[in-house]
Amino acid sequence: MPGFDLAIVGAGIVGCACALEAARAGLRVVIAERGVVGGGTTAAGMGHVVVMDDSPAQLALTAYSRSLWRTMAPELPAGVEYESRGTLWIAADDEEMAEVFSKQTTYARAGIASQVLDPRELAEAEPYLRSGLAGALLVPDDGVLYPPVAAEYFLSEARRLGVVLLSDHEVVRCGKGRVQFANGTSIEAERILLASGAHIDLLPSLPIQKRKGHLLITDRYPGVVSHQLVELGYLKSAHKLTADSVAFNIQPRLTGQLLIGSSRQYGDESREINHAILRSMLERAIEYMPYLKGLSGIRVWTGHRAATADKLPLIGPTADHTLFLAMGFEGLGITNAPGAAVLAIDALLNRASVIDAAPYLPSRIQQEAVHA
Repeated sequence: MPGFDLAIVGAGIVGCACALEAARAGLRVVIAERGVVGGGTTAAGMGHVVVMDDSPAQLALTAYSRSLWRTMAPELPAGVEYESRGTLWIAADDEEMAEVFSKQTTYARAGIASQVLDPRELAEAEPYLRSGLAGALLVPDDGVLYPPVAAEYFLSEARRLGVVLLSDHEVVRCGKGRVQFANGTSIEAERILLASGAHIDLLPSLPIQKRKGHLLITDRYPGVVSHQLVELGYLKSAHKLTADSVAFNIQPRLTGQLLIGSSRQYGDESREINHAILRSMLERAIEYMPYLKGLSGIRVWTGHRAATADKLPLIGPTADHTLFLAMGFEGLGITNAPGAAVLAIDALLNRASVIDAAPYLPSRIQQEAVHA
């Protein structure tokens, strides 16, 4: 097999977006996937395209990436199910309502459109929510999509530009310009981009932790929910680095189904359903929307997110000049895929980026971890 300019490890939504961006830059690209395209962390996600503001760097990348999604939205195939549903950040009490106003100020400074809803306006926007909520912040330009099909779309466009897909190829080692497969074969490339989602075995010393999550999808109930609904307490849940947590997070699908989350667990690498966590997650959802209690769930699944301590992904070169990373997106891999792809290929080609790439560089972590 001839040498390539770039070998990408992992055909999730981030890897596939990187393959497309690299192909558009004229690079000879091969992408290796041990399972199904978009079938790992990508398939386990909700598909919420959301601007988050935990830090200025997180705000910059999610806002940039959301703008890319919105630009490409008219070209996306129907199967991607992209919709600008908007996010409603729901405040349960006056304390959380103060956070609504703070969040609105942050978004306004960044040029992100948002609108504060009082209790009456919230009830009109989402009549199935319980009464007594304090209000919400509507972020109208956030979206939802179906992640596995989005990954397939990126890859199909990349393959149309000449990208080679190696399916059923499990990578056992990579670095120094070589990718070694479990079947005994290998390929050479000038650069390697590791985009393997929660599969961090290839660089086990990276400071990335797996966080397990549960999702449930219901039967079809069109019109029950109109926006992506997230309790403001979700942010507290996402910040917990050690304890298990759940939060009200529900998404309407184009099919009329409702996708209900969310949970976060450390230290459980199994794919088995934790019924105590699932019960707690659903009780939390019913607390915000009692109507859910009478609906039928048809499937539950789990997945793992790859999280860094500072909640920012690792995008860019490592101490091995042939090895680049696009990993550690935690729950924002779907949102950040297009922006991360641009940053990753910019770094690979020494191009200037639209946003400051420094906060995401792997060099911010201990270099010995990357070497290990």
